[in-house]
Amino acid sequence: MVYRALGLMSGSSLDGLDMAFVEFHETSGKWIYSVKASACYSYPDNWVEKLKNATRLSALDYQLLHTEYGHYIGTQVNRFVEEFGLQYQVQLIASHGHTSFHVPAQRMTAQLGDGAAIAAATGINVVSDLRAMDIALGGQGAPIVPIGEKLLMGEYQLLLNLGGIANISFNNPDNYIAFDICPANRVLNMLANQLGKEYDEGGKLAASGTVDTELLEQLNALDYYHQPYPKSLANDFGTALVYPLIMKKGCSIVDAIRTYTEHIVFQIKKAVSQGPALTPSTNRLLVTGGGAHNNFLVDLLSKSLNELNVEVVVPEKELVDYKEAIVMALIGVLRWRENNNVLASVTGAKRDSIGGAVWIGQEA
Repeated sequence: MVYRALGLMSGSSLDGLDMAFVEFHETSGKWIYSVKASACYSYPDNWVEKLKNATRLSALDYQLLHTEYGHYIGTQVNRFVEEFGLQYQVQLIASHGHTSFHVPAQRMTAQLGDGAAIAAATGINVVSDLRAMDIALGGQGAPIVPIGEKLLMGEYQLLLNLGGIANISFNNPDNYIAFDICPANRVLNMLANQLGKEYDEGGKLAASGTVDTELLEQLNALDYYHQPYPKSLANDFGTALVYPLIMKKGCSIVDAIRTYTEHIVFQIKKAVSQGPALTPSTNRLLVTGGGAHNNFLVDLLSKSLNELNVEVVVPEKELVDYKEAIVMALIGVLRWRENNNVLASVTGAKRDSIGGAVWIGQEA
């Protein structure tokens, strides 16, 4: 079977709306894919502020933003379709939305971006609310990308996403495991903003700083890092706990960036060493997400993981930047097929599940 789906992802880094139009071929349970078009549409300043402050809104204003953002996504999809000449080619849209609340302990997660609004604005069928079913079944609702890693990228023993939050997957066919490690780009970007920069390009700021050992120890002592998996992080762990802790320390911003970069590497190495047993031969770790462009961080990580017989692999730019959007497209296709698209071994739910609400945008 052939499926052509558009995956949409808005990450906690707030850098923009990622889109990947992907063609999937499925034969006897084996999947291959080809990205036909991709783009990231940066958020204008007003949308950055709206999404950043969404959790402070009243119930009514939050719901109004949910609808407004859905229509905004729809207009961006129409722009993408027009720019790439994809009229009548997109069979399905799978939209992750933008996470605002994530409280799995109370069986609640919320992503902005009304699927009905996207369907109405585009006239295309939409799958949204991808995490909700897993949460209802007692799972963490995260990470959900591992189903795509398992089906599309099975040649890697480990897979690391360096986005707003860093998360890792262990490609164990009998017991696929994944979990959130620590805040990553969201905190690094907030620190770089203090110097008038959007982000630490190539890790140059970190490379110019010095590690503050006391701060590094305080960061590594945070309770989350001592919890067993399955586990997941909400955005506010980085913005409301980690970032204020760093700023309270009072070291220079470049030293703070260097120290936090070291913290990310330390926690990744700890996660790899405490995860399922690695193979005796060299294990390959696929690194994607915006942090894969941080050369200084990747170099530190390569040296650190070499001690564990792990080779760090940074793939082509399109996979680095759009892996999550690619996987969202697959999750949408699996939902349409009524196949499991969230793994209980990853999230801790009672069972694997078929997640996602379906909105029929086309006319009968």
